[in-house]
Amino acid sequence: MSGVCTIPPDLWRLHDCQVLRMTLHHRSPDRSGSAPTFLPTRRHLVAGLSALATVPAWAQFRVEVTGVGMTQLPIAIAAFRDETQSPQKISAIVQADLERSGQFRGIDTGGVRLDEAARPDVALWRQKGADSLVSGSVVRLADGRYDVRFRLWDVVRGQDLGGQSYVVVQADLRLVAHRIADYVYEKLTGERGVFSTRIAYVTKAGNRFSLWVADSDGENAQAALSSPESIISPAWSPSGGQLAYVSFESRKPVVYVHDVATGRRRLVANFKGSNSAPAWSPDGRTLAITLSRDGNSQLYTMDANGGEPRRLTQSSGIDTEPAFSPDGKHVYFVSDRGGAPQIYKVPSSGGSAERVTFNGSYNISPAISPDGRWLAYISRAGGAFKLQVMELATGNVTAITDSSADERPSFAPNSRLIVYATQQQGREALMTTTLDGKIKARLAGQGGDIREPDWGPYQFQ
Repeated sequence: MSGVCTIPPDLWRLHDCQVLRMTLHHRSPDRSGSAPTFLPTRRHLVAGLSALATVPAWAQFRVEVTGVGMTQLPIAIAAFRDETQSPQKISAIVQADLERSGQFRGIDTGGVRLDEAARPDVALWRQKGADSLVSGSVVRLADGRYDVRFRLWDVVRGQDLGGQSYVVVQADLRLVAHRIADYVYEKLTGERGVFSTRIAYVTKAGNRFSLWVADSDGENAQAALSSPESIISPAWSPSGGQLAYVSFESRKPVVYVHDVATGRRRLVANFKGSNSAPAWSPDGRTLAITLSRDGNSQLYTMDANGGEPRRLTQSSGIDTEPAFSPDGKHVYFVSDRGGAPQIYKVPSSGGSAERVTFNGSYNISPAISPDGRWLAYISRAGGAFKLQVMELATGNVTAITDSSADERPSFAPNSRLIVYATQQQGREALMTTTLDGKIKARLAGQGGDIREPDWGPYQFQ
């Protein structure tokens, strides 16, 4: 078999050819744009095989929030008493979380420090423009642990809205801050917060590819897996205990499931041809995957523990990038059966596919919000790849970004935020955005680029 492939203008139909190149050459893309790319990015090829992490890893992120929402609750987060003795500034993490949600606007506290035991001067805080106030303390105990306490106040009504206390080891201080933000968010909005959830993403440092698990703000990253071969398409299980992903360790794409707590993994799909784009069913028992075992890439479902797959789609084109609906009744996917990639859905039990996207001639990377109301996807227009959000009930589509190289959207478990990869100033970065695109936060570091985000589910506390 020859390893030479002719590259037409549209790489969509070169799925099998590009997989062959991955197998034969296994070369990383040149991001300068001056050299041919053997491993095209997801925005050019959407078989769930191509968006390889080609960027250096970094340990820390910096959250930069931009934009102004229509309605934001003004909140003051006072500096916690004695938090300067803590390796984590709890009050700053809480404020960044709340602002990133788009629902809150931080009020300048002027450096005031308040602990949870002191009743605040609510008239003073009303004058500052705050509707609510968070105060607290961080005390290092004799055994090295930290006692973190906080209280939430409604300064308009002068009411104590409750608080909590935590005794934790140093490594859990950021988690505590996220849980405080979750508490405040739920008390003031009536909806569950997502700040104590996690995201997964992929990096490349030197010749090593790494799969990372991090806090929802990108901080506190822990390497779940490192490999000399490419890792792509991480997907959280509904329980948050496992990650499915695609690895090229076998010199071709195969699907593994990784246990986050133990580090153990199991091979679940290594069939003839390519195995890619894993997606979990809502009950965690089934994986939808893309296989080329019978020719063109088609959708299959299989037991999450492995076994014989069942073919779900029957088309003459390429069907890929599956995503289950929250009720498990449908699988959304991308297909070029109509001549160009569009998003379709098919009953998870099998049957006829129904086209979903009609705006634009090139739509890929579907993500369904956990509440089932929204479809996020990437649309190509004029050579630019932009994040779009569709309200499924009406079909109304909103352009969310003004960037030109967006990839891989993933919803937060409360359906209020989306994380995605993009390019800014020539570098890959992770961004979060509200559904209206008004509030964006860049998760940016100093050492390189990151890709392939997936937002995990709620965590049991």
